[in-house]
Amino acid sequence: MTASLIVSSYVTRTAQNPCSYSVRLTMAVPAQQVFLVRHGETEWSLNGRHTGTTDIPLTENGRQVARLLLPILAKESFALALTSPLQRARDTCRLAGFGDVAHIEPDLVEWNYGRYEGIDARPDPCDSPGLAALSRWRPGRRTAREIGARVDRVIEKARAVKGHVILFAHGHVLRVFAARWLGLPPSEGQRFLLDTATMNILSYYRGIPAIKRWNAPVQF
Repeated sequence: MTASLIVSSYVTRTAQNPCSYSVRLTMAVPAQQVFLVRHGETEWSLNGRHTGTTDIPLTENGRQVARLLLPILAKESFALALTSPLQRARDTCRLAGFGDVAHIEPDLVEWNYGRYEGIDARPDPCDSPGLAALSRWRPGRRTAREIGARVDRVIEKARAVKGHVILFAHGHVLRVFAARWLGLPPSEGQRFLLDTATMNILSYYRGIPAIKRWNAPVQF
């Protein structure tokens, strides 16, 4: 996977002839890329249940798919690797080949669904608990704001690094990450659908934060 390049150019008038111009190109600098990896399949994700801070393991299929990341990510060079402390993210990180180099990042923990934890997340007009859980995306809600503050701290760490960054985490926190990377409110994360075992890349387009790849299955 080849990083895009940012090339700066300067146009100056020549001393001999003020009406003619010369162009000087500076050295090309690779645009930073931040890889976001959502953990592999769990029993709850398979059944469509809200999975927040409950620390459940990957299924065997989730582990197998996570292993597919190893040859893909081995082609890349990363200056920083971070993972949520929850085992489904840590195991995905380890199986992808980053177990010895990734740092635990508490700010990447999934949000807490409280009494809606483990409840079917699929929307049902007759299911008031499901609707209540979905309402957490509403602008100004405490949960979205808190996640936004955590994500902003991780973004600050990533942007301070010279080189590419990879993060292993969870669906909702990574959706908020994408929104905040673009400068959008945390609640706008609801617009970025994200499946398990997907690899996503955030970068820049002419200096503007942008999404390069989203919700791409590992087997791409």
